[in-house]
Amino acid sequence: MSFDAPSRTVPPGVLQGLPDGPLAQSQEADAHHAIWELLEAVTDPEIPVVNLREMGILRAVRFGAQGLEVVITPTYSGCPAMGQMEDDVANALSQAGVAARVVTQLAPAWSTDWMTPEGRDKLRAYGIAPPVKSACAAAAGAQVVSFANRKFAGRGLAPQETVACPQCGSDNTTEISHFGSTACKALYRCLKCMEPFDYFKPY
Repeated sequence: MSFDAPSRTVPPGVLQGLPDGPLAQSQEADAHHAIWELLEAVTDPEIPVVNLREMGILRAVRFGAQGLEVVITPTYSGCPAMGQMEDDVANALSQAGVAARVVTQLAPAWSTDWMTPEGRDKLRAYGIAPPVKSACAAAAGAQVVSFANRKFAGRGLAPQETVACPQCGSDNTTEISHFGSTACKALYRCLKCMEPFDYFKPY
């Protein structure tokens, strides 16, 4: 499989699957799109129902000084699954006969805003509540500073987010622990169906 240079015009909409992050631009769009298609099969090791593109971890395909590069960004710098993700991307490229280097890039930092709508839907169907708000409120012109409700004043507590249960859809839920099965998730319980579930915290 060769990805030296594109030989045809990019068809309309061919880049619609690319992430909205700052590294999404590409000059060799056809070749890059073929790599994106190839990597659709590479899933998150901890949440196998979503792939790395849908999670926003797969950030860019580009031609650098040393040839083809695939850029990935961890959900947080200490993510224990990052080494596995690097290996999975490298193996997918190698099995397809593509000579490429996997580059782990920490800046700009990953954000839950980079998750695709498809990825969020898959998380919910898998039993994990996706983030309920944007992590980058300032980018949308929203108010960055928020104040606790009066009933929380003086108690050192902030009002909880309303997180819908992925099992029954009820928003009558409560946080049990700020850390769930992994550091990026919180553990919640639905007070209607009484089922516990993970909530992917906004970052």
